[in-house]
Amino acid sequence: MIAKLKGLIDSVGDDFAIVDVGGVGYLVFCSGKTLARLEVGTAATLHIETHVREDHIHLYGFVEAAEREWFNLLTTVQGVGAKVGLSILSVVGPEQLLQTIAAQDKTSLTRANGVGPKLAVRIVTELKDKAGKIALGGFGAAVAANAVANAAPMPSAAGGAMEDAISALVNLGYRRLEAFEAVGIVAGELGEGATSSALISHALKRLGKELAR
Repeated sequence: MIAKLKGLIDSVGDDFAIVDVGGVGYLVFCSGKTLARLEVGTAATLHIETHVREDHIHLYGFVEAAEREWFNLLTTVQGVGAKVGLSILSVVGPEQLLQTIAAQDKTSLTRANGVGPKLAVRIVTELKDKAGKIALGGFGAAVAANAVANAAPMPSAAGGAMEDAISALVNLGYRRLEAFEAVGIVAGELGEGATSSALISHALKRLGKELAR
C-alpha cells in the first residue's frame, strides 16, 4: 500500500500528475488546489491514498495531509466517490471545509462538479458531528478562533440566538458562510448572554467594515 510519494513532477493534467520516483512514473489523481501547487520538473512530496479495486489501482495525492484526511471523510458520505471528493476539495479547501460544514453552507458545496442540492444537504448533515463535533448550536470555528486570538473565555451565547442572527443576515442577502463567520466572531466579543438582536447589529457593523475595505 502506497502512503507517500517523493519525486519529480513529470507532467500535470486536468485532474492528475505523473510523479517520477527513481525512473518509475506514478499517475496520481489530485484536486485542483494540489495541482496548482505542483510544477513540472520540480521535486514534490505527496500524501497518497491508495484505492484498490478488482479492475484497477488508483492513487490519490495531496500536498497537505489535512486534505487527504478531508478526502477520506468526504468519501464516507453516500454518493461521494473519489472523483466527487476531489471536485469538492478543488473548490473548497481543507481550511474552509470545517466552517462550511459548521455553517451548513450548502451553496459552497454545490459549486463542485457532481454535487447537487440533495447531496450537499447529505454532506453537511452527515459530517456535522464527524468534523470536529461542530454544530450550529455550538460555538463554531470562528468563535473558537476569536477566543484563542484574544485569550478570552469562550462565550456561551445561545445557539438559537446565533442561528436567528445568521438567518437574518442571510435574508438580508449575505452569504451563509460570511454570516456564520461574522456572527461567530461577534459572539466571541459580546460573550455570555448575547441576544440575537445584539449579534445582528454588531455583525452588520463588522460586515460593513469588511465591505468598505
